[in-house]
Amino acid sequence: MNSLSFINHTLDPFPSPESALKDPNGLLAVGGDLHPRRLLQAYYEGIFPWFNQHDPILWWSPDPRAVFMPGSVNIARSLRKYLKKQRWRITVNHAFADVMAGCAMPRAGQDGTWITSEIRLAYQQLHHMGRAHSFEVWQGERLIGGLYGLNVGQVFCGESMFHRETNASKAAFIALHQYALAKGYKLIDAQIMNPHLLSLGAKAIERKQFLALLYRYRDGDVQPDSWLAKEVTLEL
Repeated sequence: MNSLSFINHTLDPFPSPESALKDPNGLLAVGGDLHPRRLLQAYYEGIFPWFNQHDPILWWSPDPRAVFMPGSVNIARSLRKYLKKQRWRITVNHAFADVMAGCAMPRAGQDGTWITSEIRLAYQQLHHMGRAHSFEVWQGERLIGGLYGLNVGQVFCGESMFHRETNASKAAFIALHQYALAKGYKLIDAQIMNPHLLSLGAKAIERKQFLALLYRYRDGDVQPDSWLAKEVTLEL
């Protein structure tokens, strides 16, 4: 039986993702901190933090893993038709903190959020370092949806998305997918499968396969201007 590892506040190496627990699926380690170096170390090994407020930091590497290969996103005909009617603007890295705030709002039926003030501060530090990025969907000057995540070489590690208008988060994700494909990304990590991701074409692959892809692409190069703040256009 696998045992849970405890991480201290020095930059100790993480245990192998293959040693993660089966129940709960993917729980690998407890403790440590959210220093940018620690977070980058984790994502470089296919590990991410996920924990509730007032809980210790929990680190995960689930099996299977939800991923998108560039070119694999499914845009349903009805969604395509809907998005064509909208006069939304989509931007990259224009409002990272606001996107995180939107993602942190509790969903229907939830009492709280895992995107705590500690998480928000940590990822905003990564954003200032040029490693965490956001896509924003605007209706006029109102932010109505978006997503954020990290770049690890040629892998984009998606973290969370939100919407305030129907399909706005899907518009943000389609923009990410098309943008990543154009800039030379080879893989989008979506972490844990859910109906929303499945409807967009996510695939569930074994952790071993995911790690092989991550190790292949994590040191790859993408276009150097990839994450300059800009406006993008959906290709529908």
